[in-house]
Amino acid sequence: MRLEAKLALFNALSKLLLVLLGAVVIPPVVSRVAVGHTDQRLHEKQAEVMQLIRRNGISAFVKGEAYADYNILKQEYITLTPLPAASEPTGKPRIFDEPRQVDNEIEDFRILSYNFNIDQKEYRLEIGSSLATVELLTDTLRHMALWVLVIGALITIFTDAAFAHYLLRPLRQLIVRKLRGVHHPSAFSYTPLDTDTADFQRLDESLNEMMRKIQSAFEKEREFMSNVSHELLTPVSILQSRFENMLQDPELGHAHSLKIVDSQKTLYRLRNTVKTLLLIANIENEQYLRDETVSIATVLAEVTNELEDRLAQREIHLLEDLQPDYVLLRANRTLLFTLLFNLISNAIKYNNWGGSITVLGRPHPEGGYTLSVTDTGPGIAPENLPHLFDRFRRFQKGASAPEGYGLGLPIAKTIAEFHKAQLTVASEVGKGTTFSLRFH
Repeated sequence: MRLEAKLALFNALSKLLLVLLGAVVIPPVVSRVAVGHTDQRLHEKQAEVMQLIRRNGISAFVKGEAYADYNILKQEYITLTPLPAASEPTGKPRIFDEPRQVDNEIEDFRILSYNFNIDQKEYRLEIGSSLATVELLTDTLRHMALWVLVIGALITIFTDAAFAHYLLRPLRQLIVRKLRGVHHPSAFSYTPLDTDTADFQRLDESLNEMMRKIQSAFEKEREFMSNVSHELLTPVSILQSRFENMLQDPELGHAHSLKIVDSQKTLYRLRNTVKTLLLIANIENEQYLRDETVSIATVLAEVTNELEDRLAQREIHLLEDLQPDYVLLRANRTLLFTLLFNLISNAIKYNNWGGSITVLGRPHPEGGYTLSVTDTGPGIAPENLPHLFDRFRRFQKGASAPEGYGLGLPIAKTIAEFHKAQLTVASEVGKGTTFSLRFH
């Protein structure tokens, strides 16, 4: 999952958690707020009533009996009741919930009760507010708070996603422009990122510096390989000539002649190895042209004709199935011959006696063309597959595997990359191996 998607998901989940927490916390808080608001209104009405009593006198309200006043919806009421002389003393107002009968109906009220003394007489003031009104206020505040919370969470989710998208734009550019599809340091773009974020600037600078070092190391390695290969060819040729001259000496004994022949074989393998290294160096240094139009079927026919004797010697059946043929518009015929020759030669070398090789060519569903070479050999162990294209590494030894220095597959990989193709391998122990060449 992309970093931007993870940030957006985290923000969404955190906001959802906040909404759920609000749904749990808001109702009791809102209830307390609504009750506190009602109590404050009761205190304010108490102060207003007491002010009217002090201004107009108690007789304006109480004339020998209790005074009661209800609003038209019976949601609030005020009562003034005379108290006996031995009643509760004057004190602070009390607020409590209690049912009251209003016109033969029982209603729950939030009641403020206050005892006071005026004109040497005790009175009780009660101001009640219907709990239905309190609950209505509570529901209104609760819904309002929840909607504000939900809308605020949605707004912040979108704003956080937009900000994360803007903030991570340099990272996306870094991945697309500098990392994706870069299989070689020469294809790396050193153009600085357009960003004012210090972390991304440092990351870009570090990548540029690292790729420059890698490219320098690659160039030194190529130069070294090319120089060493060139330098080795000369003494190898001289030794080969000397051995040939020694074999022409009539006084040379038979035992010495055999030793010289064995030395010639070793020298021949060494010369082939040096030439192969030189070929790899020349390919990596792009000293070959890709200016030919090459048919895969034609090159494959040349390869099979070249390997016909080896196939017959090991009684291996070769099946070619290219439907249809594939033509590369920009290729190097010689290198493609070497590529297919190495793959099929490798399939012969590590195949079972009397086995088979299938060369299958089909258009790829996503475009391009896939050419696969499948043998019926012993297969390759899974732990060896990641190192199969390493130079000078061999995993199978014995009579079934002729001598070599492990350069056939590395050079095939190099030629495939030179043609912008992808070479992969799949193998199952005991069933065989398949090399797939994907042309884009």
